[in-house]
Amino acid sequence: MKFTIDTDAQVITHDANGSPTEIPLYSPKAFEALSDLWVKVGWNQKYPYTFSWMGRPLIQLPEDLIRIQEVIYDLRPDVIVETGVAHGGSLVFYAGLCTAMGSGRVIGVDVEIRKHNREAIEAHEMFPRITLVEGDSVSPEIVDQVRSLIAPEEKVLVILDSCHTKDHVAKELEAYHSLVSAGSYIVATDGVMKDVYDVPRGTPEWKDDHPAAAAMEFTERHAEFVLEQPKWPFNESELSKNVTHWPNAWLRKAA
Repeated sequence: MKFTIDTDAQVITHDANGSPTEIPLYSPKAFEALSDLWVKVGWNQKYPYTFSWMGRPLIQLPEDLIRIQEVIYDLRPDVIVETGVAHGGSLVFYAGLCTAMGSGRVIGVDVEIRKHNREAIEAHEMFPRITLVEGDSVSPEIVDQVRSLIAPEEKVLVILDSCHTKDHVAKELEAYHSLVSAGSYIVATDGVMKDVYDVPRGTPEWKDDHPAAAAMEFTERHAEFVLEQPKWPFNESELSKNVTHWPNAWLRKAA
């Protein structure tokens, strides 16, 4: 693939297969093409590893955080379940949103919560809204433990951000989808792997082994879930696609 940007002529020449096409530089199509390339380069440079939230490292693309904030504010879930804790930044982010809204709490699940991370999370001012569960996210014991922390009438949003292999995400989808409330989502994050398999930090196997593949196959088995990007609550542009590390991630349960 080759891009040639001519700011004087205000065009991008896009050559994917030896057949160049011109795109107006100041157009939605050009924005999408350049954004896709920016995401690949930024991922390779570990751009998401440069952010924190209220003192905790937060390894996410900022746009994805803004988009999920829109969903959380609209849904106002009673419980947000996230698999994958790492440094706890996203748990703190979600707990902060719950605090700002005056309701809701977060359950974080990880196969290993390292001592220094646990201590930092437990000492954080957002911890009263956070529950940590340590263990394999797909083991029946851990799934049952998470389920026991949620009342039947509570509205639940689930975010999958632990091991990102297709097989593991498929198991998490099967394990946690029944917790999702009608009209809410289970989100299979980091499908960007399918787009960065060919960059220096990527792995060729990611072309097929990624969360988005698990999400797409999940919909074939579960007709009650639809794979769709949540609508933007505000948009005065001609754009319609997220700049994201979470492509084909949003599985909405029918209301």
